[in-house]
Amino acid sequence: MKKYRLTEEIKEVYGANLRRIEALHDFGSVKTGDLGGFIESEENLSHKGLCWVFENARAFEEAQVSGDAWVSGEAQVYGKARVYGKARVFGKAQVFGNAWIFGKAQVYRNTRVFGDAQVYGKARVSGEAWVSGDAQVYGKARVSGDAQVYGKARVSGKAWVSVNARVFGDAQVYGKAQVFGKAQVFGNVWVFGKAQVSGKARVSGKTRVFGEAQVFGDAWVFEKAQVYGESRVSCSKEKQDEEI
Repeated sequence: MKKYRLTEEIKEVYGANLRRIEALHDFGSVKTGDLGGFIESEENLSHKGLCWVFENARAFEEAQVSGDAWVSGEAQVYGKARVYGKARVFGKAQVFGNAWIFGKAQVYRNTRVFGDAQVYGKARVSGEAWVSGDAQVYGKARVSGDAQVYGKARVSGKAWVSVNARVFGDAQVYGKAQVFGKAQVFGNVWVFGKAQVSGKARVSGKTRVFGEAQVFGDAWVFEKAQVYGESRVSCSKEKQDEEI
């Protein structure tokens, strides 16, 4: 049984004509006659489950919203993106390309999730953050601010990547680790435990930063270095060169 119909109200988005939806019966928090957001065709929003496109949100092209997922506010889901499970996409967030948002993940504010990226579990992506490429954010991890996670990077557990930080390549940030400031973590690096990488620090190669270690300032840790326990690394590469 169909749960909504396409109305005659049309909105043009990126050259596509989207039509506002209207609920045909009660389900979840949606009541008969409620107007929803805009979709291009019934392929964009499943008639099964409690999924819904609210307010001025949009789902179009080959995107699919299904399960019990919600897309609301002015969010946009397009390309071949998938939003399902109990995921929430709202604010002015954009999910596109082949990106998948599922589980109980939340993507909101002005975020962008695209490429083949996946956000799932109870992860949250907010602010102006970008998650792209083949990156995955999952567990209870958070990516916020202007942070970017891309390449084949993984952010999981209760890790938090924020401010202007970059995590990319094959890097992994997990546990309760934090990467923030203008820090960059890339290569085959693992940052985990309660470790922190911040400031303008760069961690690359096959470095491991764990325990309660901190890498900050202008520090550059690379190759197969290990920073652990309660270690603190903060000197700049220039200072290291002067000391050698």
